[in-house]
Formats: sequence, C-alpha cells, structure tokens
Amino acid sequence: MSQNNILTSAIKQMEKAREFTDISHEVIDRLEHTKNILEVSIPVRMDDGSLKIFTGMRVRHNDLRGPTKGGIRYHPEVNLNEIKTLAFLMTFKCAVLNLPFGGAKGGIIVNPKELSRFELERLSRGYIEMISDFIGPDTDIPAPDVYTNEMIMGWMASEYNIIKRQKYPAVITGKPLSLGGSLGRDTATARGAFYIIEELKKLKKINPEKTKVAVQGFGNAGFHIAALLFDAGYKIVAVSDSQGAIYSEKGLNPYHVKKFKDEHKALKAVYCEESVCDILEHKSITNAELLELDVDILIPAALENQITKENASTIKAPIVVELANGPVTDEADDILEKKNILVIPDILANAGGVTVSYFEGVQNKSRYYWPLKEIHEKLSEKMKSSFHDVYKIHEKNKITMRTAAYVLALKRIGDAVKSLGTKEYYIAA
Repeated sequence: MSQNNILTSAIKQMEKAREFTDISHEVIDRLEHTKNILEVSIPVRMDDGSLKIFTGMRVRHNDLRGPTKGGIRYHPEVNLNEIKTLAFLMTFKCAVLNLPFGGAKGGIIVNPKELSRFELERLSRGYIEMISDFIGPDTDIPAPDVYTNEMIMGWMASEYNIIKRQKYPAVITGKPLSLGGSLGRDTATARGAFYIIEELKKLKKINPEKTKVAVQGFGNAGFHIAALLFDAGYKIVAVSDSQGAIYSEKGLNPYHVKKFKDEHKALKAVYCEESVCDILEHKSITNAELLELDVDILIPAALENQITKENASTIKAPIVVELANGPVTDEADDILEKKNILVIPDILANAGGVTVSYFEGVQNKSRYYWPLKEIHEKLSEKMKSSFHDVYKIHEKNKITMRTAAYVLALKRIGDAVKSLGTKEYYIAA
C-alpha cells in the first residue's frame, strides 16, 4: 500500500469514528486538509569538494490544540505523501494522549549511510537553516525519527540557537542529555506499550509466565519492549530483524540475543556468560512466518503494511500491539475484527515517545529536570489513563480499539474547533 493510500485509509478511519460522536462536520473538513507544507533545497558541500543539493520537507498538519510536534526522518524514499500521512497521524496521536500539540512531520530524501559524519552535520544544520522560520518552541517542535538520533537533534538545536542568537532548548526534543534532553526518552516508545500491556494483563487475566510473545523488529523499540516484557516474566518466543527471525518454543533472552547481534551482526538464540555466548536450539524463520506464529501477543515493531489482506486470515495471536506506525492495513483490520483479534492501534500503543518528548519540552521551559523514576511514573499515568479512556469507548460502542481511539481524538479536537465557533453556533445567533 502506498503512503497516499495509507493517508486515505487513515481519513476513512476518522470518518468511521465520526459516526460515534456529535462533532460538527467542520472538524472533519479541517482535519482533511494540511495547514502548512514547506519544501526546501539544501546545498551541502561534500567532503570531495563537490556541491550536492538535497530535498527536505516539513509538514504541519493541524495546530488547533497547540504547537505541532513530529519527527524528522532521513531516508532515500521520503516523499511528501508519506510526510503528510505521518503528520496527520501525529495530530490524532497527540489528541489520544491529551497532549497540547498538533501533528507535524519532516524528512530529507537521503541515504544517511552514504554520508560521512561531517556531511551529515552540514546537511542537518543546512536543513534547519532552511526551515528555521517554520519551526519554534511555540510553533512546531521536531524530534528524531527514522535514521536520525540525539546527535543529529543536538546539531539541529545548536543551529537554530545560532540563527536566533538565543538559547531555545525546547525547540527540538530527543536531544542529548547534556544539551537538555530528557531521561527515559530512549526507551519511551517501548515503555509506553509495556504499560498498556500491563493494563491488558489485568483486564484479560493474563498470566505472564504462560503468555507467549512474538516481536517483529529488533531495533530500539523492538528490543526494549522484548526486554521489558522478559523482565516482567513474559515468554519471548520469537524476534526478528530485517534479515529474518528466530523462534524458540522454550523462550529467548532478548539481552543475550542483542549482545550476540551487536557483536556478530547476526540474530541467534544464545546463552551468554560474560563475553562467551553459546548457540541454543532454535528455528530460523522469515518475518512473514513470525507474524503467523501461535502466540498470545504479537507486536509488529518494524515497518508499515506488515499485516495485509493477504495474510490477516493466518494471524493466530488474540492480541496485536502496533509498536510500528501503520503495520496493519485497512483491509486487514476488517479481517482481524471478524476474527475477534484485539488490535491496540499505533496512535495509542506507540505514543510513549511523543509523550516523553512533551515531558522534555516542559523540562526545557522550566529549566528543571526530573529524575527517571518521576518520568516513568508520569508516562505510566498518561499511557494507562489514555488506554482506559479508549477501552471504555471500545466497550460502550462495540467498536474496534482503533475506531475508539479516533473517536476519543475527534472529541478532543472537536472541542477545540467548537470553542472557536462552528456553523451550529453562528446560525443559532
């Protein structure tokens, strides 16, 4: 499915959710349109002396509830439809978590692996130079995304401060701790999903020791959710990276798997004693086969469009937690619903990252930084309360958790629109 189709799908979800609200159609009209789109050319002097022009973009979808918020990605396949889609989804994600933000997204068409560190810095600073009038701590707040990290965010924040000749630590989140970053940001996306799973455990009477979990994707979010669940007693039976997956009925130790992967660039089931790792009995399977495993919880934590109409009927897990953005297509959603599979949607499940980014901005503005325990407590409170808000709507209306999340977001965005006046207000005058 193309990004354009993903945006169409997201808009359909929004329109489906409207049936369960009493909001004005003006809310839908506003949300179907992107507020601002900026495309820029970034000239970069390469290490060999040549000049190369890169294309960058930044999209601000909607700022009715506050300044826009969203990551910046570096990828050769970045395109405007993708960025518009992700900005749209960020608007809803922030509303579901009741954060005072709208949605935004940015990106540069580049393969960062082909650039030296010097070229990467020049590109990052050049991008901020071109969009500096488009962003700001009270306008639009970028953060890291695909193939960007805290170092790149540090360069960007530094460049913005140079341009404005003042210190604005809150202009960008996901920064290094030494430059005003927040504790807990590195694990926030996974930890947010973990708190939701812990609430599901209470509702569904789940016994962690008897609960088999498969995690597709072993990047930052995938590893950390596997580790958090492993520490809580869940049985991690399968994990995967871009090369393939491993499966062990006896269970995997994600810490040992990561240690071996970091050292040998390969995914293996291992037992590690200090620096020595022994290979354990396991099966090598494909990413597609991982999705079809007979497990209790399936966590797609890699790319979009992993569960489609072609394979949705083969999904056996009764619970799917979307740690990735858009891993389940619109058609697959309908099939999973008919199979009574509970899907925790991305705009709720992976919102831990933007929530701790919000905390970072609050800390930046107050110049008072919280200890890790306090950040975890605040994140837990936000994720759990939002989950129960969505779950109540899901139960009351007998609708999917995805539709329920959109209903909650629409009500909150609708209140902002109503506060400014709609047709219903004016014709009643």
